[in-house]
Amino acid sequence: MKTSYFLNFILAAALVYLAVLYAGKPEPVAQEATVTDSNSMEFILSRTSVRSYSSREVTRAQIDTLLRAAMAAPTAMNKQPWQFVVIDDRVLLDSISSRFPNISMASKAQVAVVVCGDMSKTIGGEGRDYWIQDCSAATENLLLAANAAGLGAVWCGIYPVSERVSALTAMLGLPDGIVPLCVVPVGYPEGVSAPKDKYDSSKIHYNRF
Repeated sequence: MKTSYFLNFILAAALVYLAVLYAGKPEPVAQEATVTDSNSMEFILSRTSVRSYSSREVTRAQIDTLLRAAMAAPTAMNKQPWQFVVIDDRVLLDSISSRFPNISMASKAQVAVVVCGDMSKTIGGEGRDYWIQDCSAATENLLLAANAAGLGAVWCGIYPVSERVSALTAMLGLPDGIVPLCVVPVGYPEGVSAPKDKYDSSKIHYNRF
């Protein structure tokens, strides 16, 4: 009996001690997430279209990082309707530069990534063209990742200009159902390119236009 009484006394004392200990501690306050506190916003706002590159090599590991970022983009119904063609052959880069006036900078780029839509992975019916949005999201992720890595890149449109689509399809031997959306030349920037401040409050509308 004495042993039981003693144990109960020790247990009660311990509970009182814990209650006093935690009563004096304030409740933890959740920190409000602020995007401006991270580097993410800096990389977004400082991104520019870089068209001039140095001769410094872009590694396969860096390209893999860019592609991982691209494929982290959201897609409708998680279809992931994309394919990527990485071009690091100097002759092919020069050929693309000569053939497409809007991709002339490819002759100076160390590598280029062609973002393509895979029509076998699209949603049926009216949702088919969501592949354009999905691949565009992947392209933007790639551009942001390039900026974060200290690289320069630029989005060069191919689709929906049929002449461009046909020409690039032939040059790259793209199979049926693979449609090139854009070409993204990549390299280390030569010189400094200042970002444009495109924020315009007059284009913001709440609830109704």
